[in-house]
Formats: sequence, structure tokens, C-alpha cells
Amino acid sequence: MTNTCRVCGQPVAEWATATILGRHPIRYDRCQSCGLVQTEAPYWLDEAYATAITTSDIGLVGRNLAQAGVTEAVILGLCDPKQHFLDYGGGYGLFVRLMRDRGFQFFRQDPFCQNLFAAQFDAPLETARPYELVTAYEVLEHLTDPVHVLDQLLQTGRSVLCSTRLLPSPAPKPGSWWYYGLEHGQHVALYTRPALNAIAHRLGVRVVSDNRSLHLFTRQPVSETWFRALRVAGRFAPALTRLLLGWRLPVRTLLPADFEQLTGLRLG
Repeated sequence: MTNTCRVCGQPVAEWATATILGRHPIRYDRCQSCGLVQTEAPYWLDEAYATAITTSDIGLVGRNLAQAGVTEAVILGLCDPKQHFLDYGGGYGLFVRLMRDRGFQFFRQDPFCQNLFAAQFDAPLETARPYELVTAYEVLEHLTDPVHVLDQLLQTGRSVLCSTRLLPSPAPKPGSWWYYGLEHGQHVALYTRPALNAIAHRLGVRVVSDNRSLHLFTRQPVSETWFRALRVAGRFAPALTRLLLGWRLPVRTLLPADFEQLTGLRLG
């Protein structure tokens, strides 16, 4: 069957088969140019998204805590921390709450999941007043048209900070790597660094990456060495990051002001 890559538009070839959701045999194709691995047209997504957050995602809390530290480091190292920020595909709102607790004006956008932790801070994809940074954690692997979505996000924000696990080399087959997500069926694309480069080229932007799971699409002249240093500092030495870059921090946590906005009461 002839098909084309969802990222670069080049031909793909059948690469593997697997069973998802315990009952649907499907085909995976691999791009002969950028190496992207993609599923056949995903007819099963309504079933896969019956629950937006999968029961197997038991790392959600720890991941959000780690991402908050990394995002703070990236903002302090590359952005104006006093501007507005948007978390796209924000899930339960936990990440937005963590970032607002740190003093950053974060908002959430996710029409498919209940906002439990930052309900009063939902916001649209706003193009009239761009966000300083849009985060899109664990989103790209869910997209059937990643170029279009990233184009939208780059019209909404000056840069897009995202996470998705890149395929190891040599690329593992389905069933031998957990990130395929065969049990929940929501991951329809697995990326390589050349695939990220192809997206950036099509959108006329730059991409820098840790070549593992964290990536930044931006129009700014960002050094990949500096980006990787910020990622390491935010992940393993957040206190040191605050010590070195703390002069750029917003004034204080937004928790008391958010509580007063929500309840009319003052903490204290």
C-alpha cells in the first residue's frame, strides 16, 4: 500500500504490525527519508480516547514535577518570565498549577480533559497577543497532523517547548519498546531527530533538542548547547538554577492571588 509521511511528505514503507487495545491488528509504516514511524490511518481513536488520561500513565505526577523544573530553567534562560505562557494539551491542569505556584503566568488549553487543578485558567489559542512560550508535553506522538498543529502553536507562541521520546537507534519494533503504547492506542507517530528537523524546515523555524525527549521549536537564535545545559540544570539542580538566574524571576508565587480570585478570601 502506498502512503506518505505525515511529517515530510515522502514515501513510507510498511515496517511492522502489532495489536493495540488488545484486539485491533494494525500496521506501522516508516518514512524512508526522515525515519518517522507512523500508524496506518487510526480508525480506533474514539475508543482509545474514551478516557483522555490512560490508566497506564502512572508516571504523570512525577513527570509534571520534573517538567516544571525544566520549564522554569528554559524560561529563565531563554524567555521573558513576566509574560504569559500556555500549556497546550494541559490534561488535569497539574502542570499549570505547579508553574503558577512558581510565579509564572501560565494558562491551560485542552478541550478533551477535565481541568481539575487550574480550572479558572483555561485559555484559547490566542494569536492576537502571542504567548511568550507554549508548552506541549507528551502531545506530538498523539497527532495525526503534527505539522499543522505546530504551525498553529507557533502562531500562538513565540516558541514551542515540547516533549516526545525519540526513537532509539536502531529503531525498536512495536512490542519491544514501551513508548508505542500498544495497551492504550493513543500514540500514532514516533519521531526521530531528522523528523523534527523536517518539521522545523517546513515551518521555517529552528529546532534544538536534547536528542532524547525534550525539544524547542523557535524563531529565536538559540544555542543547542545552552538549551541542553538548561534542561540538565532544571532537571537535576533547580535550586542552582534559581540561584544563578533568580534575578529574572517574577516577584512571587501566584498561589495567594489565585486563591483570592477563586474564593474571594485571603490566605494567611
